[in-house]
Amino acid sequence: MINMNKKELILNEQNETLVSNFISYMKRKNMAANTIEAYEFSLRLYFGLYDNVTPGNLKLFRSVLMQKFQPATVNQRIHAVNHFLLFLETYHNQEFPDLTHFRLKALKLPRNSFQDTIISNEDCLKLQACLKQEKQDFWYFIVRFLVTTGVRVSELTQIKVEHLSCGYLDLYSKGGKIRRIYITDALSKEALEWCHSQGKNSGFLFASKSGLPITVRGIQYQLKHFALQYDLNPATVYPHSFRHRFAKNFLQRCGDIALLADLLGHESIETTRIYLTSSSSEQQLILDEIVTW
Repeated sequence: MINMNKKELILNEQNETLVSNFISYMKRKNMAANTIEAYEFSLRLYFGLYDNVTPGNLKLFRSVLMQKFQPATVNQRIHAVNHFLLFLETYHNQEFPDLTHFRLKALKLPRNSFQDTIISNEDCLKLQACLKQEKQDFWYFIVRFLVTTGVRVSELTQIKVEHLSCGYLDLYSKGGKIRRIYITDALSKEALEWCHSQGKNSGFLFASKSGLPITVRGIQYQLKHFALQYDLNPATVYPHSFRHRFAKNFLQRCGDIALLADLLGHESIETTRIYLTSSSSEQQLILDEIVTW
């Protein structure tokens, strides 16, 4: 049985060193903190079952994942392992010659499975209205910024009050490139009014009582709480879902996929093309309107 508590997934010295070196490797690659955490957890799951990294054990691990997790989670774990294999191939090739060019195959998912986990416009508006009505302004603006800027949640926590006046902030993206995140005039004005009412003139916009940025995990947890409280589908209420909703709405209004790729910080436009597909409910509505014969 897979132990799901990362703190209890203690490895032997050799594998602990491998995981530690892999974490350092990911940090040098400027990978996001939540990605590093997810990849580390996947490795600890593997080493909790197998002491050695071999093609046979890796194939068994894939089978175990398929029995224990949903397909999307299985592919996330597989992607983590494959990234680890690339690390071994680059830095430990002599120790693991059998793993050269070896990769686990991801599961093939239905095209609409991704789209079905994106929050609907109706639920997104309902969530904002409920938060506003109950004077949960802090969380109202978290949702507003996520859905109107398309930022990743790790980027959201870096927004400061000072950025509202100029309407944008610049962040270093993967590969050392500068990515500009735009804040609309309407959102800037609304957020500034809220800040002034709180006597807040500088510093992180979404800060804890200590003044430090609120944690990504804290945002994830609270959004799930609100989903249950307001009778929304919890499977679609998570930080990245609002980034996806921004992308879907942008394409419906504008249609410029190249501009959207720039706004989202995608290095390849192919990554952005997924937003051109429809969810199963959207497909049903289209057919209901078209098929009249």
